[in-house]
Amino acid sequence: MQEKKTGNIRVRFAPAPSGFMHLGNVRTALINFLFAKQKQGTFVLRIEDTDTQRNMDPKAEKIISDLNWLNLQYNEGPVKGGPHVPYFQSQRTEIYKTALQELIKTGITYRCFCTIEELERKRQRQIALKQPPRYDKTCLKLTQEEIDSKLKNNTPFIWRVKIEQDQKIKFLDLAKGTLEFDLKNFSDFPITRQDGSFTFIFANCIDDIKMEITHIFRGEDHITNTVDQLVIFKAFGKSFPTYYHMPIICEKDGRKLSKRNFGFSLNDLQNAGYLPEAVCNYLAIIGNTFENEIQTLDDLSKNFNFENMHSTGPIKYDLEKLNWINHKWINLYTEQKLVDICLPFLKSAYPHSKIDNNILVKLLNLIKSELVTAKDCVKILNFYFEKPQLSKEQIQEKLSNTNLQLLSEIVQKNINLLHSPDEFVNQIKKEAKLNFLTLNTVFPFLRVALTGSIQGQHINDIINILGPEESKQRFENLIKIVS
Repeated sequence: MQEKKTGNIRVRFAPAPSGFMHLGNVRTALINFLFAKQKQGTFVLRIEDTDTQRNMDPKAEKIISDLNWLNLQYNEGPVKGGPHVPYFQSQRTEIYKTALQELIKTGITYRCFCTIEELERKRQRQIALKQPPRYDKTCLKLTQEEIDSKLKNNTPFIWRVKIEQDQKIKFLDLAKGTLEFDLKNFSDFPITRQDGSFTFIFANCIDDIKMEITHIFRGEDHITNTVDQLVIFKAFGKSFPTYYHMPIICEKDGRKLSKRNFGFSLNDLQNAGYLPEAVCNYLAIIGNTFENEIQTLDDLSKNFNFENMHSTGPIKYDLEKLNWINHKWINLYTEQKLVDICLPFLKSAYPHSKIDNNILVKLLNLIKSELVTAKDCVKILNFYFEKPQLSKEQIQEKLSNTNLQLLSEIVQKNINLLHSPDEFVNQIKKEAKLNFLTLNTVFPFLRVALTGSIQGQHINDIINILGPEESKQRFENLIKIVS
C-alpha cells in the first residue's frame, strides 16, 4: 500500500446531474462537507455528466440549489470556479485523452475488439459453468499483425486495463481499516467505450488524480470500483487517497431505499416542510452516537469523530426519528424564520387569503409546539382561513353525549363578552358548573364552533386570533345548526 501524501485535505462530491438529490447523495455531500470543515480542507463539487441518459440537469442548477438549501457550501466547483476547471466531466474530454495516452505508454492497456454480443455469450457460458463472469483476455493474446489487420478494417474497439492477477492491492478505509484485495479475483476492465467516450471508472479516477483529492467518502456500493481505480492510480505512480465507504441507507426490512419510499428524494422532504438543519442533523447522527443529538452544522463539524469510525451494516431509515429532529428544530426557529418557512405553504393552500405578517407570527406561536413539519401549519391553521363547514350530523357525532341545547343557550347568553376572551371563558365555566356540565364537554363544544375540531389550541387564544366579531359569527352559526 502506497503512503498517503501529507498536505492540504481535499474532498469531493461528484453527483450525476439526474435532476434530483436522494438521501444517499445528501449524506455523501454532508460527510464530505463536515470533514473538510473540521480539517480546514477544501470541499470540491464535481459534476459527472458523461452519461447522457442521466443528464437531466445539464448545468447542475438543481444540485447547486439543493446544496445551498442545505447550507453545504463548496469551495471549488461550477459557478465558483477554482484551480482545476472545468468541473463538469463532459468538458474534460481532452484531459482524459491525454491521460489515456500516458497510460498506453505504461503498457498496462490494450485494445479489445470483442463485440457486446460476444462478451455476453462468454458471460452466459461462464455462469452456466458456475464460473465467475470475467473477461477472458482474448484480445490480450492477439498478435501485432492481428491487431493491425483489425485496425485496417476499422473494427471497433475499446481500451482495457490489464490486471496483474498475481498481485494484491491494499488501501486504507477509515472505518474498515486496511483492506487487501487479491487481484486474481478481478478482470481486465474497460476504460473507454466504442464511441471513444470514457467510462465512469476512468474519468472519475483521472479527476481525483488531477484535482489532488486526498480523501474519498462514498457509499459501500462503490468499494469494488475502488480496486479498479487504484490499479490506475498505481499505473500513474500516484499515492492512494484515504477512503471511507459509508454504509448504505436502507428500509427497515433491509432493502435499499428507492423512489417508492417517502423521503428517498430530497424534493419529498422539501415539499413536506422538513427543514434543512433537520435533514443534515438527522443524516449526520444516524449510525453514530452523540450525547446531544440536536446539533448545528458547526457543532457537527467539531463533534463528528472521524478518528474513530466504525463499520456497520446498512443504516435503517427512520422517519419517526427524522420527525422528532425536525420538530425540535422548528421549536428552535425564531418567530420570523418560522414565518418565512411556513408562508409559502400557506399561500399555496390559501391563495385568495391575505396573510398579515403580525397575525401569522401570533398564529405560529400558538401552534408551534404542534408542528412536526412546516407544512403541518396548513392543516392546523385551516380554522383561521376557512370557517368550519359542519352538518348537524357531524356536530352530533363529534359532540356525542353533549347537551348541545344547554351549551348553546349558555354561549348565546354570554356572547357579548367576546371582546374579553378571558372573561368570556371564565363566565362559560361558571355557568357550566352551575348546570353540572363538565369542562370535558364545554371546551370541545366551544372549539368545534370556532375551528371545527374538538382538539386544538386554548379557547382564549383562538378568540384572540379570530377577533370578537369573527368568533361571534362562528358561535352563532353553530347554535343555528344545532337548534
